[in-house]
Amino acid sequence: MISRQKILAYALKNAIEHNGKARLQNVINALFVEGLKREQVKQVIRQVQEIIEKVNSMTKEEQETKFRELRRMVKEREKQEGLPELPNVKGRPVFRLAPYPSGALHIGNAKTYLLNALYAEKYKGKLLLVMDDTIGSEEKKPLAEAYELIVDAFDWLGVKYEKPIIYKSDRLEIYYEYAEKLIELGKAYVCSCDKNTIRKNREAGKACECRNLSIEENMERWHAMFEAKPGDYVLRLKTDMQHRNPAFRDRILFRISDAEHPRVGKKYRVWPLLEFSWAIDDHLLGITHIIRGKDLMMESEMERFIWDIFGWQHPEIIHVGLVRIEGIGKIGKSKAQQEVLAGKYEFGWDTPLTWSVQSLRRRGILAESLREFVFDIGLNQNDIVVPVEKLYAINRKHLDKQASRYFFVPNPIEIEIENMPDIGEVKLRLHPEKNKYRKIKAESKILISEQDFKEFGGKEVRLIGLFNIKLGKNKKASYTGNEIKDIRKIQWVPSSEALKARVLMPNAEWQEGVAEKNVEKLKVGEIIQFERFGFCRFDRKGKQGMYEFWFAHR
Repeated sequence: MISRQKILAYALKNAIEHNGKARLQNVINALFVEGLKREQVKQVIRQVQEIIEKVNSMTKEEQETKFRELRRMVKEREKQEGLPELPNVKGRPVFRLAPYPSGALHIGNAKTYLLNALYAEKYKGKLLLVMDDTIGSEEKKPLAEAYELIVDAFDWLGVKYEKPIIYKSDRLEIYYEYAEKLIELGKAYVCSCDKNTIRKNREAGKACECRNLSIEENMERWHAMFEAKPGDYVLRLKTDMQHRNPAFRDRILFRISDAEHPRVGKKYRVWPLLEFSWAIDDHLLGITHIIRGKDLMMESEMERFIWDIFGWQHPEIIHVGLVRIEGIGKIGKSKAQQEVLAGKYEFGWDTPLTWSVQSLRRRGILAESLREFVFDIGLNQNDIVVPVEKLYAINRKHLDKQASRYFFVPNPIEIEIENMPDIGEVKLRLHPEKNKYRKIKAESKILISEQDFKEFGGKEVRLIGLFNIKLGKNKKASYTGNEIKDIRKIQWVPSSEALKARVLMPNAEWQEGVAEKNVEKLKVGEIIQFERFGFCRFDRKGKQGMYEFWFAHR
């Protein structure tokens, strides 16, 4: 039977990966790697539950400290070195990034773009940045500001793409040329049927009357589209009306829209759908490998169908499983676009709730951490769930080596220490492994968090880097010596030097508090660690001398 210590090790690992809370099923699944048999689960489940309950009652610092002691007991899954090989790589492969500029890139879609970039680096290939800026829906439309946000995100992430950037909104005449070729080949037709008729025909596998028009009649209708009202006509591709998927039957290639475009205004009214523009551009631009989510399999089938009509060679299409990042809630550019445009967010696209690349950068997530996060996920074929804590763990690994340490006291209250020795000031390391120091005044009136005072009232605690005190009543405390004991360590700030500070948390709410005087030496953008609170990025000195930080993670 598996030992209690081994169960504890796996429970700690799972808790650290899931924001401090281990999960029973996850721990059981992990124990199968250690040889646990399914018929043995009933024998150990009570013990596992007890251990998980104990682990979940620990602070994150306690979990991490204990796990370091037991890490050797955990079997790490064998990890493939590097990215797996792609099929049919010959010469210099060509990849493309095709973002739709309806908002900032977020952690979800940035993953697939970064994967293309990483493969381009792996094979020393060519990487094109193609702004996929055809007219979208009313709910999801291109935004002028999104172009700059996308370029900014790619540049910050170190994505090396070819210049100049390609804009689909500059290529409408090319798409019109190939639309007319499809009509001339008898492979596309202009349809005037309403949506309800089309839906019924698709379900019945029945062609509409428009499909039987002559090439000449369709060409006349095509030219008429450019003067018609939205909804009067669409251009459809002739596919198999008995296709197994009704949604694939005679799909739309072009439609009419009077929406104003952020780059070309109202120059064009007839716009291609994305899958048609992809089919043309992936051929004309010489794309050899397309890495995309498997939610776009229908679009891939459409591209192949069009390539076959023109007799074009197929690029390799690699569908990757969808990645759900646990712990961040539902994200999407459409939702974020609505909320940003409505002025819901104080910091626009930078607001943590958007999970945009800009918001991650402003919180203190490093570009190399996001790249490593995507690299570790790799070319997954199945849908997977990855805890956001995995990104935090990678970022923590990088920041641990460089972030200076300071004190921040949330929701502070003032206490007075009786009978304390006259120390004057204490000298504390800025970083555990560096010979750089900061000085903090040691005085009888200090600020500690209200939560610490309530939780440890009547108990002995240690003021980090100073000495031990016993918290009493009426906001008093008494000096109890300097002996190192197994007692709670808490942050503190001398009252006379406290600076007003606040931290923007991932839920976009401010945590008010005070910070030690040394933070006034920080430069904007510097990432630090507030001890026993978390890693934070210094954002600005705000109104009334308030020092503002953004929270990255613990």
